[in-house]
Amino acid sequence: MSGGEALRLVRPDESWLEEIRAYRAEFLVADSSMDGAGPLRRFEDPADWLEMVRCYEDPAAVPEGKVPATELLCVRGGRILGMLQIRHRLNAYLEQFAGHIGYSVRPSERRKGVATRMLALALPLCRQLGLRRVMIACQPWNEGSRRTILANGGIYEKTVHEPERNVDLERYWITL
Repeated sequence: MSGGEALRLVRPDESWLEEIRAYRAEFLVADSSMDGAGPLRRFEDPADWLEMVRCYEDPAAVPEGKVPATELLCVRGGRILGMLQIRHRLNAYLEQFAGHIGYSVRPSERRKGVATRMLALALPLCRQLGLRRVMIACQPWNEGSRRTILANGGIYEKTVHEPERNVDLERYWITL
């Protein structure tokens, strides 16, 4: 990644609402997946998404069948470059298919090392949550995500098929 202001992970709040709206719009125009952003795709109003994010931070408010999670924005200056979600524990679905961490990088910021740095910044936070290792999954065609995981110490475990979405997923573990 080139010089300039360092990337930071920050919790989303009202000060980021317009930038969250722009981030979402860029993904919709590119028809790209917004992994690590929860259901941002479904929320036209970023304030509604932010309310949902806060729900997942409170273990008592997490919807049934879901797990507590921390949503983070990867920013440089006032621009969101990526989003990352840390799931504090795994339920049956996450254990099999999705893992502890999901992330995405804004389409215009891809292939610049953002995901690799964002994941590196998130791993100490996972340790603070008491996790000893984290599972991350990516689709076999997603070479950028695979490289991000490997660059952060990921060890390939196996490929699984997720029948609901009809996709194969490579599972990787990172020891913290």
